[in-house]
Amino acid sequence: MPADVNDRTRRTATPPRRARSAPDGMCLAPADDDTTLGACLTSILRRALRGGASALVLGATAAQAADPAALDSLKAGTDMVWLIAAGALVFFMQAGFALLESGMSRAKNAINVIMKNYCDMCFGAVAFWAVGFGLMFGANASGWIGASHFLPHGLPEAEYGMLFFQMMFAATAATIVSGAIAERTRFVGYIAGSIVITGLIYPVFGAWVWGSLYGGEGWLKSLGFIDFAGSTVVHSVGGWAALAAILVVGPRLGRFGSNGQARPVLGHNLTSVALGGFILWLGWFGFNGGSTAAATVGIGKIVLNTHLAGAAGAIGALAILQVARQPVLMTAAVNGSIAGLVGVTAGCHVMEPAFALLTGFVAGGLSVIAGWWLESRRIDDVVGAVSVHAVGGVWGTLAAGLFKADAMFDMHQFGIQALGCAVAFVWAFGGSLVIYWALARVIGLRASTLDEQRGLDYTEHYEIGYPEFQQEAVHRGKA
Repeated sequence: MPADVNDRTRRTATPPRRARSAPDGMCLAPADDDTTLGACLTSILRRALRGGASALVLGATAAQAADPAALDSLKAGTDMVWLIAAGALVFFMQAGFALLESGMSRAKNAINVIMKNYCDMCFGAVAFWAVGFGLMFGANASGWIGASHFLPHGLPEAEYGMLFFQMMFAATAATIVSGAIAERTRFVGYIAGSIVITGLIYPVFGAWVWGSLYGGEGWLKSLGFIDFAGSTVVHSVGGWAALAAILVVGPRLGRFGSNGQARPVLGHNLTSVALGGFILWLGWFGFNGGSTAAATVGIGKIVLNTHLAGAAGAIGALAILQVARQPVLMTAAVNGSIAGLVGVTAGCHVMEPAFALLTGFVAGGLSVIAGWWLESRRIDDVVGAVSVHAVGGVWGTLAAGLFKADAMFDMHQFGIQALGCAVAFVWAFGGSLVIYWALARVIGLRASTLDEQRGLDYTEHYEIGYPEFQQEAVHRGKA
């Protein structure tokens, strides 16, 4: 092509059209240029969002200057939303317990175990509302027991959220017993014990550590005892109650030979055990995070420590199995993670992450060692509740005193923590032993030999969980 034609072509060619920015930031572009138009719209949207955010900040500042009460109300509402959401997560933990405990039991007892977990929440909620809340959080001038707010009603609306949240905790303490004495305990006797735990055993010790909301202070709290979310108040209390129940009820038929040798009794659904472990882990973020009772930035550290301890707990359990050259069991890993979560519950707000991880690791290892020791003593704990909740709770409570970030290895604090652990054992184990002993003689705790052999699903509830494989039980009927 001649050079002059080339030059004319360049001079007469239409230059590409570009978007132009208007002074007010609006983007001007030809309607037929889709690419450029899209970029302009994106720019407009970005500017609008920035402007909206600035307007919100300025509006909030103006509102604060004009009406501080409005912001206080907004903060109170946000705190309540967090507290209720966290309480719902704790409620969901009941599903985790039901899956884990039923999975570790035999198929013929699956419905019975789930029924106990389900009714823990039902009966326990009423018992805690009627009596437990007053004993735990009522006016506590003596430092020992609450003396007001029984059958609470007509409270200021802001106080109902805490009642709801603590109701979930009470049910958690009670349901720890369920798995420990599974497969050989009558339903009626078990529910009676659950009512006493939620209405008396748990709230009285809770009053010493967390009371009161309406005047006075628990005596352990006044000493400086640290238990942020309940390693001792909830888990050790529930674990010691479970140990008392096991000793009264006795082991399952055939669990130990005449020479004392342990015979394994395998659970029927380890998949549900793992799923239950995941659900419990999820619920623990509400369990520990919700114990702030407010939507604060401190929740981030609390839930991080919670997660690290749960992860380290499983690793600690597997490490002990590996060192002892034992099979690497999935059930031990799940229980180890739960023990780690139990352990960090007392001090998750005062520990730095590295020490939360260490706390969980030790708790997971202890859950395996304690389980072996209990088995050597012919103590039949179906799900490992004592080694996970009681032992893990004691270690975690001591660790809260040892690893407190602003006072590491303070022996005075450690002594207070040890005192609280000892008091919890005396009260929860001693009180529960008396209660279950009385229930065994008045109502009856142990199922009959025939009912235990057939399975408690049908003999206690006239239902079976797996009808395709249990037709014989249906046709044989109840004795």
